[in-house]
Amino acid sequence: MPPQDTTNQLAIDVPAQPKKRTRAELQSAIKSARDIMRKDAGLNGDLDRLPQLTWILFLRAFDVCVEEEREAEILGYERVIQPPYDWKSWGARTEFTGKEFLDFVNMKLLPYLRDLKSDEEGDPRNVISTIFQDVNNRMLSGTLLRDLVNVVNDINFDSADDIHTMAFVYESILKEMRDAAGDSGEFYTPRPVIRFMVEQSFLKLGESILDPACGTGGFLVEAYEELKELPRSQAELAELHHNIRGMEKKPLPYLLGMMNLLLHGIDAPNVIRTNALRKMREESSPRHRVNMVLTNPPFGGEEEKSVAAAFDSAGVGTHETAWLFLYSVIERLKPGGRCAIVLPNGVLFGGGVGAKIKQKLMRECNLHTIVRLPQGVFAPYTQIPANLLFFEKGGSTKETWFYEIPLPVGRRGYSKTKPMEYEEFADCVRWWGGETRVGRTSNEYAWKVDANEIEASGFNLDLINPHADEELEHRSPVALVDDLIKGEEEVLRFLKALREKLAFPPSEPTARRQVENVRIGDVLRLKRTPIDIEEDGSYRVIGMRSFGKGIIRYPSALGSKVSKLNYFNFPANALILSNIKAWEGAIGVTSATDSENYIASNRFLTYLPVDGRVNISYLRHYLLSREGLAKVAAASPGGADRNRTLGRKRFEEIEIPLPSRAAQDRAAEVLDSIASGLSGEYAQRALDLLRPSVLNAALVSSL
Repeated sequence: MPPQDTTNQLAIDVPAQPKKRTRAELQSAIKSARDIMRKDAGLNGDLDRLPQLTWILFLRAFDVCVEEEREAEILGYERVIQPPYDWKSWGARTEFTGKEFLDFVNMKLLPYLRDLKSDEEGDPRNVISTIFQDVNNRMLSGTLLRDLVNVVNDINFDSADDIHTMAFVYESILKEMRDAAGDSGEFYTPRPVIRFMVEQSFLKLGESILDPACGTGGFLVEAYEELKELPRSQAELAELHHNIRGMEKKPLPYLLGMMNLLLHGIDAPNVIRTNALRKMREESSPRHRVNMVLTNPPFGGEEEKSVAAAFDSAGVGTHETAWLFLYSVIERLKPGGRCAIVLPNGVLFGGGVGAKIKQKLMRECNLHTIVRLPQGVFAPYTQIPANLLFFEKGGSTKETWFYEIPLPVGRRGYSKTKPMEYEEFADCVRWWGGETRVGRTSNEYAWKVDANEIEASGFNLDLINPHADEELEHRSPVALVDDLIKGEEEVLRFLKALREKLAFPPSEPTARRQVENVRIGDVLRLKRTPIDIEEDGSYRVIGMRSFGKGIIRYPSALGSKVSKLNYFNFPANALILSNIKAWEGAIGVTSATDSENYIASNRFLTYLPVDGRVNISYLRHYLLSREGLAKVAAASPGGADRNRTLGRKRFEEIEIPLPSRAAQDRAAEVLDSIASGLSGEYAQRALDLLRPSVLNAALVSSL
């Protein structure tokens, strides 16, 4: 047959593939979104901005990752979100803006999403409805909201590469928010710890994997990443998606976690919003049990009375969340099931009900390994030392291996800027002995304890490395001095890095005249919520170090015999002052961790920003400066300590110089990094030295 003449054939247009977005481009888009949100008076700080960005990102990602994908795969697919509420009808219409757009979002879109429902288990409508029950649009400008939606609309989710890159960028945003304020009272687990726990759990395809306190989904995402290449069919992949399970009590982490899982490829996350302790107590049948639990439950707090009461019949009456989670996890495992859980030192040495739960752990499970983490792994949320417990359901514990992860040579601890690295687990991984744990031996970091010895001690698991003193004793004085030198070198490296952040624009003598002078009452509003003290309740009350430090501390719990003082819950990311000690520096900033688990007496004043003009952390540093403290002292009349009381009206009348918001943010970043990057006296000396200069640079800069 002669060759065909193709010269007159019509050319076929092949659609151009969407351009892949680089990580830098996506980070730039997210920065643009955050810059837009900073202009809106309804948002204060990242704890407002991130949820706002997340629910919009979720709807955009859901439209592309689920709706368009299903339409392409399934003939006659009925969209989960119907017009005019689907993304194309409002998110992609750039001309739809202003008050009309704002009213549509507030009065039509969000109510519609909250009311979605289906009788079919696992239907995305139920997931979306649960997510949006507590979602509100906090932006006040319809024009700025439109600008924000436009930025999100321009983000491509059209390829797996783009989604993977967006997932990385999103996780970096989550980390920033956690670093700024923790989140919802929980200590977020560093990624190296998560990765180590997942890898040493030796997950298998087909296993059900649960995190009953999943927060933003770190354990679930890591477990999925570990297993996602193994499915050989769509059915196996769907089973894997279903087997990645989570529970989360609080609305913000639930929203963030669902977005995180969606971006990592799980288009219908099997995560429910519920009180996990109540849920696990109610669901006690074998069909609810799982093969694997990976979790870092909240600790340091107390569970509500009705939930704690559900455990009374089991003889473990306690309000301590960590104890109740440990008990519930043991019950939730199938025979042969496994668990890797983060627990604080207090659980290891606790007696009473705690000892009873540890007895259950060791008699019903094989507690084969406890990994002791260095102090500060969870900085900046807490300095409480933590441990990783690995156990298997079935049989009883014969012996428990302990492995102590040492601090890197020359390091004094961890910080937000210098966190723990995954490589620090390398020696422990080599020692572990694989899935069968064969060949373990004692060394300077590892030791074995017989179960009978643990039981004889009242089930105390807070055991000190027996090789610690021996190791120091056998090290040469020269080596120990070398360690001290390396510690000093760490401080020097931090200070050199800090110097690079101090590039404020050149000072201008006239710049001070351009600084806005405002009354504190014009930029802050008092915000605290009274609570009723129950006669049989137990509460943790915050106090504060003064003398220029303003560090929130936690005195002993307030028991049932309480005074008649009024007590308050207080908001996160707020300025908090002791009205009898503010004049000497008892001025701090609350984190979400503080606000969730603790209450304050009426001796504290708590303030939130009125609008976006003021950075709370900058204001704290100004009030802790010599000039600021002098103004606070002048507003705190009286002589003797107890008689020097700062009244609300006098405080709100204080006039302060307020530079541009950008200059405030720069100054706060620099000064906050000192507190997180250095420790103890080093940090205080550096702050005393640099605070006046950095504040002055902010005032005279032209940012």
